[in-house]
Amino acid sequence: MSVRALDPWKLVGLTRWEYGEICRRLGREPNPTELAMFGVMWSEHCSYKHSRVALQALPTSGPHILRGPGENAGVIDIGDGWAVAFKMESHNHPSAVDPFNGAATGVGGIVRDILAMGARPIALLDSLRFGALSDPQAGRMLRGVVSGISTYGNNIGVPTVGGEVETGPWYAKNPLVNVACLGLLRADAVATSKVRGPGNPVMVVGARTGRDGIHGASFASTELAEGEDERSSVQIGDPFAGKLLIEATLEALATGSIVAIQDLGAAGLTCAASEMAARGGLGMVLDLDRVPRREDGLTPVDVLLSESQERMLLVVRAGEEERIREIFQRWGLEAEVIGEVTEERVLRVFAKGATVAELPPEALANGPRYLPEAREPGDLQARWTLNLSELPEVSPADALLALLADPDIASKEAIYEQYDHMVQLRTVVLPGADSAVLRLPECPSKALALAVDGKGRYGALDPYRAAALTVAEAAANLACCGAQPLGMTDCLNFASPEDPEVFWAFTQSIEGLVDACQALEVPVVGGNVSFYNESSAGPIPPTVVVAMVGILEGSQRIPSPGFVQEGDRILLISSGCSPTLGGSCYLKAVYGQVRGRPPAVDLPMHRKILRFLIESVRRGLVRSSHDCSDGGLAVALAECCILGKLGAHVSVEIPKEKRKEEILFGEGGSQILISTPPAVVDDLLSYAVEHGVPVQVLGVVGGDRLVIESRTSEGAVRPLLDLPVRDLDRVWRNGFRRWME
Repeated sequence: MSVRALDPWKLVGLTRWEYGEICRRLGREPNPTELAMFGVMWSEHCSYKHSRVALQALPTSGPHILRGPGENAGVIDIGDGWAVAFKMESHNHPSAVDPFNGAATGVGGIVRDILAMGARPIALLDSLRFGALSDPQAGRMLRGVVSGISTYGNNIGVPTVGGEVETGPWYAKNPLVNVACLGLLRADAVATSKVRGPGNPVMVVGARTGRDGIHGASFASTELAEGEDERSSVQIGDPFAGKLLIEATLEALATGSIVAIQDLGAAGLTCAASEMAARGGLGMVLDLDRVPRREDGLTPVDVLLSESQERMLLVVRAGEEERIREIFQRWGLEAEVIGEVTEERVLRVFAKGATVAELPPEALANGPRYLPEAREPGDLQARWTLNLSELPEVSPADALLALLADPDIASKEAIYEQYDHMVQLRTVVLPGADSAVLRLPECPSKALALAVDGKGRYGALDPYRAAALTVAEAAANLACCGAQPLGMTDCLNFASPEDPEVFWAFTQSIEGLVDACQALEVPVVGGNVSFYNESSAGPIPPTVVVAMVGILEGSQRIPSPGFVQEGDRILLISSGCSPTLGGSCYLKAVYGQVRGRPPAVDLPMHRKILRFLIESVRRGLVRSSHDCSDGGLAVALAECCILGKLGAHVSVEIPKEKRKEEILFGEGGSQILISTPPAVVDDLLSYAVEHGVPVQVLGVVGGDRLVIESRTSEGAVRPLLDLPVRDLDRVWRNGFRRWME
């Protein structure tokens, strides 16, 4: 049977129209090798064909941005001649098939993206989603993913300094593994993937090439099929080789001999060569026989599509290739010239002396663009329906304990303790706080804060609000330690974009990101879109994850997330908007429901609150600060008590039109808890008035119990809950750990 009879486009995951477009661009039919190259490059994973148009709306420029989207990673100027490279990627499908290797190579891939900008990787963050942990399969995935992240990160010497985890049955067979990496570099030494100089040699460096990960990009661009074994599409990482590659590459870059660099990730050599040539407006000639291999029998397609890990593609100044080869060989790595840059804008590939592919790089790198149909779900209003009076009565104490035991809120120490978060000796604020903080010995006047957030529960109900709130919460987490946000990267995790309701949610999410980023002046430096996250268990909810970096002055005191001192006053900063139970963790943990409309965020007021908090921290007025997010005010108070090993006595006002559950456990309203010495309360309140920010005194730190009372507008006081801090601590610390054992 001929290839034509089998509909060749189907063999590589393309449509009939796309095959016709390839023929139109080439003026001929592609040969089988060329078609395989188009198959991976025009996959969703590589081409962003369903998302690129919508992504153009994101704000990507700002006074600190040195490189925005379009390179291997974004780069942000932090002053004093230094910059940071920052990016987030997903490895969802591979982690569903092989949790350990899928997660491990997710770490390896994002680290190489940062390395390709000329930066030394100094920190990792992860954002994870799993099915309900009572499901044994979800528990196995959780343990495998965490082990993969810790094994790779620990062995390459890059600390995992923070992260977040959310669970729910909608992630049962399609976990989300989103990993961000931050790197440090000199601001005048940013590397590029844009090739220059016809005649310059092209070198592949690092590990040898094998068959692992072939068609990995195509695999990541389709739904997960029940019962199919896709393990051959999952890359296998070698963290020891990854560490060697970091050191060898940084040493090679320091020579000034490297003109352009890109990691060999999705679609392997095909992607790196075509994108580098297209960005430079030049061509390349490649000889596949020169590519170092770790096994015999590899076909040209195997070599071109392999996603074997720990490899980079370099363009080196002519005459300096031996210098680069010696560096990599000294580190025990391969380094071979496999081609050269050409003036002619053609990617010409040889194997065994014959031409196996001859393609314009732009045709590969610039795939089709779609703007799919978008349709609001017909049951959206029904999802927002929430009648609190129909819910059975649960005491505030019982509700708080249920929330503290919920995997979304409970301590993630069982994860963090597997990560070496102190390697490189930069970590000042450890995992578990609102944000991680890194010191910079290279730039002692600065410190960096990092935070990652996502709102999958909200995304299922209102994707616009979910995205806006995710940005707002990440910025609030940075502000809690006194950091000014500089930029963010994102992972946008969705089901099939060919479903009009899914694409509507995607466009709504983009609008939410745009509005929040513009209002808070936080540009997007890069990111990732992961579509087709669905399985036999159904589609995942729209899940926008944001990682944000902020800057601190090196001399300022960083507030604790927990209460610090007996007698300190507890204050609540808020927007004045009432929190709501729509989409809340309270409904999920106590009643097993995800419904109601999530809270809106008053972005102009949120911006005022962040500025006020950052300046208050810098003035030394804040002893502790903690963002109220999942579980609302009561959970935030409990966490402050647990982390500080101190009790608290507070009083909250319950308006006549509100239920106590909304005030205690409602989310939203830009609420931030702070504590401060009694002597500076008046100064802080006056400063809040100057900023136009509502602040109220709730109570006092002290004792060994959390006591919350209600007060009415008439002054009547009633007890709401009274629990020992040791009981809160026990429930909170064990709620997640039991699923890791």
